[in-house]
Amino acid sequence: MSLYDDAVLVLKGHEGQEDLRQAYLDHLAAHPDGMWKPCRAGHVTASALVIDPERGRVLLTLHRKLRMWLQMGGHCEPGDASLAAAALREATEESGITGLTLLSGGPVRLDRHPIPPPCNWHFDVQYAALAPRDAEHAISDESLDVRWFPYAEVPGVADESVVRLLDATRARL
Repeated sequence: MSLYDDAVLVLKGHEGQEDLRQAYLDHLAAHPDGMWKPCRAGHVTASALVIDPERGRVLLTLHRKLRMWLQMGGHCEPGDASLAAAALREATEESGITGLTLLSGGPVRLDRHPIPPPCNWHFDVQYAALAPRDAEHAISDESLDVRWFPYAEVPGVADESVVRLLDATRARL
């Protein structure tokens, strides 16, 4: 199965956010290259909120280009077998943590946001990844910093999309 086919199946199976889910499916139907960064109409991305539920905290990255605290994530790559695999790869690369596991149940949320030209949109499929006990993180080349934040501090440092992702993740735990 191709990554494109996996994305369509994942999106068709995602419950909630019906209008946004349909926008993703319409985008992929209109753009066979809609999984990839060169698609100027927008492309699907995969991300994961790294969470430590035992300690009530999340790991966020201070994105080098955007200078915002965000969940780990990014573009799909040809070697990714699935959206889940892309999200887990990105979370592992950007956090430096080995042994992450995705929270069961598939994507936690969908989030579409504008990005600067030449592309127009990121269609982000958002997962949550559980960190192993006593996980040690590292700063990647894509980050200025990587830091654990208690749940209660996230609204003070991150934008509403990250807060919504945290709330949806906590509801699923």
